[in-house]
Amino acid sequence: METGEMPVVFEKEIALKASIDELERLLDWMAGIFEDYACPGRICNQIAVMTEEIFVNIANYAYSGKEGDTLIRVGRSGPVLVMQFIDSGKYFNPLEKADPDVNAAIEDRTIGGFGIYITKKWMDSIDYDRVDGKNQLTVRKSIVAQP
Repeated sequence: METGEMPVVFEKEIALKASIDELERLLDWMAGIFEDYACPGRICNQIAVMTEEIFVNIANYAYSGKEGDTLIRVGRSGPVLVMQFIDSGKYFNPLEKADPDVNAAIEDRTIGGFGIYITKKWMDSIDYDRVDGKNQLTVRKSIVAQP
């Protein structure tokens, strides 16, 4: 934690199977959080898209087709919403992946990488840790409306 940074208080969490079938449940849960935190619409939409992208990646790739779980925690550090995505799947640090070439012609683009790319563009910060054999991705986004 940087000097002057407020500690994170994780107020809510949801444990889900790492399965696309759980996506609707996750997004419904996030809608309640947005309401509780009075999150502005554009910012809520960015967080919802980021949440879907990260969760779908965990569901599709973390467990190599086997069953697994995901824990998602949400809290605040002052005006900043903090989310953690935790899974015990295979090691994967999305920050090590090169950004896709967004200027390439559609037919020349490779599949994948856009979810983490937009996460890096839209969120204020994104950090990765491997703790006790688990992937832990933490994203932060100010939920104060910008003029």
